[in-house]
Amino acid sequence: MRVIQGETVALGPGKVSLLEAVRDHGSISAAARSLNMSYRRAWLLMDELNRALESPATVSEHGGQSGGGSTLTPVGEEIIRLYRGIEARAAAACAPEIAALIKLVKG
Repeated sequence: MRVIQGETVALGPGKVSLLEAVRDHGSISAAARSLNMSYRRAWLLMDELNRALESPATVSEHGGQSGGGSTLTPVGEEIIRLYRGIEARAAAACAPEIAALIKLVKG
């Protein structure tokens, strides 16, 4: 599922996975590494997401002795919860169609 805002994918599976990785790893750079993504790409995706929202999904601390980091806001946590819930409900509702599609894929 994707949420389109104008010509931009405001929210989709990649951004949700990136939010989860930021939550799990505590920084955009570590999240990017865990997803085999460049830091620049991850930063641009988070910036694009945050600009699309009424309130940001992440907050970042710059530098310092601990090197900074990023955390999810309550909005970021809610995005993950809602998105993964929609996925689970859609998968359950569409199980026969998903099974039929899987049969079409080379094994």
